[in-house]
Amino acid sequence: MAHLCGLCLALRSDHGQFARIVTNYDGLIVSVLTEAQSERTTGRRRTAGPCPLRAMRTAPVARGEGARLAAAVSLVLASAKVRDHVADGDGLLKRRPVAAAARRVAAGWDRAGARTGAQLGFDTALLVDAVDRQTGIELLAGPGTPLLTVTEPTETATAAAFAHTAILAGKPQNAAPLAETGRLFGRLAHLLDAVEDQEADAASGAWNPLTATGTSRAEARRLCDDALRGVRLALRDAEFTDGKLAHVLLAHELRQSVDRAFGTTACSHPAGGPVLDGTVPPSGARQTGSFGPPPGNPYAPTPGGPVGPPQPPPEPPRDRRGLIAGCLVWAGLACTCQMCCGTFNDPWSHQRREGLCQQCDCGDCCDACDCCSNCGDCCGSCDCCDCGCDC
Repeated sequence: MAHLCGLCLALRSDHGQFARIVTNYDGLIVSVLTEAQSERTTGRRRTAGPCPLRAMRTAPVARGEGARLAAAVSLVLASAKVRDHVADGDGLLKRRPVAAAARRVAAGWDRAGARTGAQLGFDTALLVDAVDRQTGIELLAGPGTPLLTVTEPTETATAAAFAHTAILAGKPQNAAPLAETGRLFGRLAHLLDAVEDQEADAASGAWNPLTATGTSRAEARRLCDDALRGVRLALRDAEFTDGKLAHVLLAHELRQSVDRAFGTTACSHPAGGPVLDGTVPPSGARQTGSFGPPPGNPYAPTPGGPVGPPQPPPEPPRDRRGLIAGCLVWAGLACTCQMCCGTFNDPWSHQRREGLCQQCDCGDCCDACDCCSNCGDCCGSCDCCDCGCDC
C-alpha cells in the first residue's frame, strides 16, 4: 500500500490530479524494485495526508525516484492503451468528439511521461516504440504465428523499465537480471490478459492473441509456467538490499495470478499433466473459488476453468441499482473504508463482498510455497524465510 499510494501521489505531484487515474498495480512493482535495491535511508518514506480510501487516515508512503519512474511508465502505457481503444472504436470512443478528446489526453500523458523520464535518465521513447510495433504485429499475426512474436513488444517495454531501476538504485550490475525479469513479467502480463479476455473477445469480435494465432490454452499455460520459473531464476542473480517484498510479488503472487487465470493451483509440469481446457484436475490440485483479486488488478481472473466439485446453486438475482445510485453508494463505502478493510454489499448487484484487506494475506511470504507439492521445485529460488519447502 505504501508503494501504491506513493505512485498515486507521485502522479499528482508531477502531473496533476487527473493523472492519478492511471494508478495501477503493475506500475508499483517498478517502485518496489527500486527501493529493494537502494540503501536504507530515512527519506524513503513520508507521511501522506488523510485520504478517503484510507478512511481519512494518514499513512507512510513511498517517495523518491522509484515512485517517479513508476509514474512515468504508467502514464506512457496508459496513453498507449487509450490510443489503442480509440483505434478500435470501443464504446463512446466511436464518436469523433470523444475520440478527439481522448487523443489529446493521451498526447498530454505521453509528453508528461517523457518529461519525467528524461529527468530520471529514462528514455520513454522505448515504450512508445514498443507500443507502436505492437499494432503492426497484431495486424500481421495469424494462425501459425508464434505467440511470443505477439508478446515481444510488451516484453521489451517492461524489460527497459525494470532494468532502469538498477540504474536509479546505483546497482548497474543488476540491470541484466532485472531486464530478464521484466521481459518475462511483460510476457506473463500479456498472456494472462489474453487468457482472461478470450471468451469476451470472441463474443465481441475483438482481437485476441490466442484466438488469432490458434494457440491452445495448454500451450499458453506452458509458456506462463516457463516464464514464472525464469523470473525466479533471474531474481536469484540480482543483488538486493532488502528483496522480501519484491520476492513475494514476483515469485509468489505472480504464481497465484497464473493459477487464478487458469482456474487451478496446479502447474503444467507435474506427472499428472496439465490441468487445462476443462479436464479433471489431478490429485493435489485445488480450484480457486474466491471472489478474486482486488478491483483494478490486471490479472483478475475470468470465472471458469477446470471442472471441480459440485457447487451450490447460485443465489437468485437481486434488483440492481442504477448507475448514479450505485456510484453514490460506492463513494460512501470508499469514504468509510469498508471497501478496504471490511465486508460490504456490492453497490450495484447487492452481492456480499470482502474488502481488499480481507483478500490479501501477506503476513508470511511462504504461505504460497504449497505449490511445491504440485511442482517439485517451483520454490527452488525462494530464500525469504525457512518454511520447510526448500525456501
